[in-house]
Order: sequence, then structure tokens, then C-alpha cells
Amino acid sequence: MTTPRPGDSTDPAPAQPGSAPPNQTLTLTAMLFAVSMTFIDQTVVSIAAPDIVRELGLSASGMQWVVNAYLLSLAAFFALGGRLADVLGHRRVMLAGTLIFVVSSALCGAVPSGDLAQTWLIVFRATQGFGAALMFPAALAVVIAVFPVERRGRALALFFGLSGALTAVGPILGGWLTSWTWRSIFWINVPVAVIAIVLTLMARIPNRPRREPVDVPGAVLMAAGMGLTVLGFQQAAGWGWSSAATWACIVGGLVLLALFCRLELRTQYPLVRLQVFRDRAFAVDAAVLFFSMLAFVPVFFFASVYAQVSLSASPNQAALYLLYFFIGFAIASQWGGRILDRRGARPALKLGTALGAVGFALWAGKLTTLSMHDQWLYAAMAGAGIGLLLAPASTDAVNRAIGASYGEVTGITQTIRNFAASVGLAVFGTVLTHVTTNRVHTTLRSAGLSDAAAQDAAHGVAEAVTGNGDARQPSGEGRIAEVMRDSMDAIRMDFAQANQWVFYCMAGALAVAFVCALCHPGTRVVSGSEKPADRSV
Repeated sequence: MTTPRPGDSTDPAPAQPGSAPPNQTLTLTAMLFAVSMTFIDQTVVSIAAPDIVRELGLSASGMQWVVNAYLLSLAAFFALGGRLADVLGHRRVMLAGTLIFVVSSALCGAVPSGDLAQTWLIVFRATQGFGAALMFPAALAVVIAVFPVERRGRALALFFGLSGALTAVGPILGGWLTSWTWRSIFWINVPVAVIAIVLTLMARIPNRPRREPVDVPGAVLMAAGMGLTVLGFQQAAGWGWSSAATWACIVGGLVLLALFCRLELRTQYPLVRLQVFRDRAFAVDAAVLFFSMLAFVPVFFFASVYAQVSLSASPNQAALYLLYFFIGFAIASQWGGRILDRRGARPALKLGTALGAVGFALWAGKLTTLSMHDQWLYAAMAGAGIGLLLAPASTDAVNRAIGASYGEVTGITQTIRNFAASVGLAVFGTVLTHVTTNRVHTTLRSAGLSDAAAQDAAHGVAEAVTGNGDARQPSGEGRIAEVMRDSMDAIRMDFAQANQWVFYCMAGALAVAFVCALCHPGTRVVSGSEKPADRSV
């Protein structure tokens, strides 16, 4: 049933007295330019990593922290960014986040050589993540506030479709820019940010702050708990799942998050109003986002590495391989937005999760053909499934914001997405490393190596191709090197078969999301001018 939310302002943001209404087209364009930087920067640095290490002399663990510092900061401060957007005004926080992000980007590009380089990059990558954590929920809240409910689905489908596709642009852009200088991957953000700021000012977006205090103790607990938990998952591959440090981070972070939840239930002005989870539809939206994001973000990494190892593709060819996925994603995301506007979120969630599960499963089955041509349809199906559900789940969740706290609820949904991505990368990375090691060990034993030599070489191969741990060269060059060269075709197939396990796990995550989608009540949120109508499916 279609149900309005009493007390919630679901109409577009009114203009200030005596001023013109906000320009919706300019608003959407400005926000897309702003968030495009955050999506591209999630993948672009990985492509430039070898050049950065070579010029600055960073250690392997140091370079890993350059990548992780951004993601950790992003996960830790998303909820705070959403709350600040509500309290200080969406436009103001979006502009502040953009400035922090672009200044940090310029400083990353200007990193000096020498002993200070590693610390410099890690610090300003972290502040980059903080700027993104302010910018993204505020930008999304701006779009939500400017577009009415009946047009919001299509607007956010375009927002998520284009911004999500930019994640695939990262490796392509990174490869092209790095051929000039790796520093340009950070400097490219400067003109993009200038365009975003100018368009934001031209769009006449109203800024409506709320006179409420910010829950500082809650923000500290949330940042520490989320940061520790994500750190544990990120470092699990390097430290090992049996490491005390891994579990100290994960368990310690979860304890802090439990304390955060307890605090929020007792605070008059909480950072996150946990009561929103009492809305069954919101809880289902959050669950669908969590399980689908286990696959969506990790697929960029695993598909790219598979293409470069098993298909012998270059980094740029691997990025083009990902475009199969995004063709389906971009097309279906627009369809999902229209379904949301006309029939509510439930049909889009059911269809998207089912299509995604089938697509990932069929894609997994084709990985061992070692042919891009044989895989494009199933990669596109997997992308279409995610595209169908992403905007409807995110938009339906935000539409159910308590008291129109769009920034706050956006912070919740984006935190869930980032947390799920970290879990997916850690767990699937462990699966990939384990299966690759076992299969390569069997291959090398069959080729005549001793058990110890084959095990040592298999570990080296697995760590080198998955990026987990510190890859080591197997001892005993002569015979082992010869066997490795002769067995490369078999090793490529071993890696493809190991990736099958990962992609089947992704299909399983989408299947769980489908079960969650069945629990959606099918209600819709509409503006006060609309008449309730039964749209249940």
C-alpha cells in the first residue's frame, strides 16, 4: 500500500523567500561532478601504484596504507557527514567536503620525495576520505531535497548509474594519466571540483540548517568502531585470519559499535536515529544493500585481476572488460528508477537481486573458457541486476527518513555499503588466495616439484596475483623457474577456477538479498499531494 509519512517533508526544497526555485538540471549535474571524484579515486590509485612506489621508494605495506587510508576514513566518517549535512545545511557541507577533498588531492599530487613521502601520502589520502565522507551524503541529500518524490527515482537512478559507472572509468583514466605522470591522477580532481562548485552556486540550491547539536560522543564511537572493524577486515589477508590483531580489530570495533547503538537510543539528538530501522521497508532496503554490495564493489577488483592473470590482459584491457558489467548496470539503473517511481521499490528489488544472482552464477561458469567474448552477456546480466536494485533500495530508504533527515539516512545507507564492500573484499580475497594456493600446488606437484617446493611456489603465486600478503619468490631458481614457465597455462586456469568460487559466492550473496527483498512490504512513500493507492506486488 502507498503510505505517506506523517511529519516527513517529501516535497522538493522550496526556494528562499524572494528567490527563484533551484534549477534541478544544474543541481543534478553539479552533484554528479562532485561525487564523480570520490568514485574514481576508489580505483584510480591502484593502477598508478607501481609508478608511485618506484618514484617515491614506498614499501609494499606503505602503498597498501595509501590505498586503505582513503577507504578507512570514508567508512569511519560517512555517518557524521550525513548528520552534519542535516544540521549545517546540505549545500554548505557539500561545498566544504568538496574543498577538503580537492585541497587534499592537490597535496597528494604535490608529495615531496624523501622520507616524508609515505607519511604525507597516507595523511592526505585520509583527509581526502574525510572530505568525501562529508561531500557524498550531502550531495545525495541535495538531489533528494530538490526533486519531488514522484521524480526522485529517475533522478537518483541517473545519479547512481553515472556515478557508479565512473568506478570503472578509474582504471582507464588511471592508465592514461599515469603514462604522463602518476601525480596527474590527483591533480585531475582540481578542474572537476571547480566545475562542481561553480554549478552548485549557479543552481540556486537553498541551504536549510537545523538548529540541533551534533552528537560528538556518538561520532567518536562510530568513527572508532567502524574504522577498527573495517581495518580488521582490510588487513585480514595480510595479518591472517588466525592473527590476534585481526580479531582484536574486528571484535573491538563491533564492541564499540554496540556501545554506539546503546548511546544513540538514550541520546536526545543522536548521530543516527536507530528508530528508522523499525520501519520494515527501511530495514529490508538496508539488508538488500548490504548483501548486494558484498558483490558490487569487490567485483571491480576480482574481475580486473582475473582479466590480467587468466586472460593475460593489460590494465587498460582489464578496464574495458569491466565495461561489459557496466553496460548492463547503466541501462538497468534507469529502468530501476522508473519502476520505483511507478510501482515502488519491491518489484525492482526482487527482479534485480534475482537477475544479479543468476548473472553472477552464469558468469562464474564461463570464467574457465578464458574468453572475454564468451562472458560479456553474463557480465552484463550481473551488472543489470545490481543496476536494477541499487537506486530503488537507496532511494526508498532515504524516502523513509525520519523528519526529512535525508543526510542522516544517506549516511546510514552509505556506511552499510562501505562496510559490506570491506567485508566482501576481505572474505572473498581469503577464498581466492586459499583456492589458488591449493590448485597451483596440485599443478606444480603434477609437474614434478617436491611437496615443499610446490607449496612454497604456490604461496608466492597466490600472494602475487591476489595482492594479499607480501609476495615472496620461491626458493631454488633453476628447476622451479623452469617448471613455473612450463606450467603458466595451467596456472592461469587454476586462477580462473579459484575465481569461480569467488563469483559463486557473489551469486550467493545476491540470492540472500533476494530472500530479503521478498520481505519488503511493498509500501511506497509519496508526497502529501498524492492520493494513497494500492501498489503492492
